[in-house]
Amino acid sequence: MRIRGVGRDDVGEADRLRRVAFGRVAEPSSRPGVRGLLAELGGRAAGVLTIKEFHQFWGGATVPMGGVGGVAVDPWARGRGVAGALLDAALRDMREHGQALSALYATVPAVYRSRGWERAGVFEWLEFPLDRMPAGARVEARPAVEGDLSALHACYADLASTVNGLLDRSAPAIDVSGVLDLDVVSVVPGHDGGVRGYLTAERGPRGLRVFDLVGRDVTTQLGLLRELGSWAGVLDRALVRVVDPAVTGLLTNQAIEHTVTTSAWLLRVVDLPAAVAARGWPAARWLRSAAVDLDVVDEHAPWHAGRWRLVVEDGEVRVEPGGGGAVRLHARALGPWFSGMQDSHALRRAGLLDGDGALLDRLVGAPGVPRLADYF
Repeated sequence: MRIRGVGRDDVGEADRLRRVAFGRVAEPSSRPGVRGLLAELGGRAAGVLTIKEFHQFWGGATVPMGGVGGVAVDPWARGRGVAGALLDAALRDMREHGQALSALYATVPAVYRSRGWERAGVFEWLEFPLDRMPAGARVEARPAVEGDLSALHACYADLASTVNGLLDRSAPAIDVSGVLDLDVVSVVPGHDGGVRGYLTAERGPRGLRVFDLVGRDVTTQLGLLRELGSWAGVLDRALVRVVDPAVTGLLTNQAIEHTVTTSAWLLRVVDLPAAVAARGWPAARWLRSAAVDLDVVDEHAPWHAGRWRLVVEDGEVRVEPGGGGAVRLHARALGPWFSGMQDSHALRRAGLLDGDGALLDRLVGAPGVPRLADYF
């Protein structure tokens, strides 16, 4: 089997593989911020995947992350290890490109778990009755124009930096100008020429889909919710993507039972020392000096397998070679630990950790459920 990068001459074949696998081609195979890998058997294209160049917020800092998607294997080549070989090659590729993490949405979780990805967060849509919107003062919103894009993105990034898992939506993988193509893009101007908040949505035959409702303060958030509630005379409900958990969890009036559509996403630590160095660790400021010895079991990323010491010193956290391996971590444990989705007790019960992981738990803390608000 040969695995190589997707070139210009391969785009048609890569699109064909995805069309056969998924029934459609969601986006072009060749565009800025996206790399592709192609597997060949006997000189014929057998499988493909893409890696997107993302940056993901963890502890207030962005960590380079490879978003893996579009994994497709031709029917004649299935059962011959093509998907596994592509994922192994993707791990090497992401490490070479400095992407210390990888995330994906798994249609077949067992395949990805066998390569070290594990559930680490959620992507959620909330079905919301429009007649239950909270009362809020009207805010002076207006339609967005191209000149608002930078300020709109800054407003989003300020929120995203406080929610573990959200992408920073930086170029080139994400083109923020695409938001202007939506049916509803309302911005609330700030006094300093910036944006206090914004609402983006699309009206389709099945109703209203709200992509972002983001505000810098409660007045703006409630005002945007009031604008959303103005659809009550036309629609009964809207589907709201959960970007800011404060808006959907603390400001809206869901009943005891309400409908949430959840997509789980899996995280993979590609390079443990690099991932730890790039992540923000707010809890570390309260730990003057501490350390834990790790033994990482990871046959598919041998560059960080083996014994390491995770050291906390003067608010900084690093991973350095050595130690006695007191805490044994399997590859699948690294993602949910790093994200804070699972603590060491749950990882131990799942057979993914052995030893005392108390320091690991203290470092991650309990900052809320990790979230993505972009599908790839």
